[in-house]
Amino acid sequence: MPSKTKNAQSPDGWTLRQLKTIAQYQFGPEFAEALAPDTIQVTFSRATKKVREVLLDGKRLATLRAQDGLFSLGLEGAKRVLVFVSSPKRRVIIQSDVAEFIAAGRNVFAKHVVSVDPEILPEDEVIVVSEEDELLAVGRAKLSASYMLAFQKGVAVKVRYGIAKGKETI
Repeated sequence: MPSKTKNAQSPDGWTLRQLKTIAQYQFGPEFAEALAPDTIQVTFSRATKKVREVLLDGKRLATLRAQDGLFSLGLEGAKRVLVFVSSPKRRVIIQSDVAEFIAAGRNVFAKHVVSVDPEILPEDEVIVVSEEDELLAVGRAKLSASYMLAFQKGVAVKVRYGIAKGKETI
């Protein structure tokens, strides 16, 4: 979904390096090019004058969260991560029989998790994919990787956007 790019502009060199560094810190070194390529544009918060959104070709890759300065992934950002970063990095892989519910924006329950990146911790940004590595949703982990696999009850991922839900809101 195209974001409002009316106030989008190319970042200066320092801002671009800062965004690449945040992506590397939060996700790992291979994420800098996926989430902060040299051709991005950014929008700024009117109140703080800090970077708010990271855009590529008018589509939102991520939003910088004001409370901690880290990325909140958008669906377009997740699509780029799937291309640039091999599985299972930052992925929660779920059973195919619940894929349509997750794509509609429903939360992922632990009993539906088939596999997961072993480095995922609670509150990490994650990408929810099918067993075929097809994007279904983005959200925040509520359990560590080991607990996602061990538990049979409870929410494993709080889904923010599902691919079939329609418009992505910020």
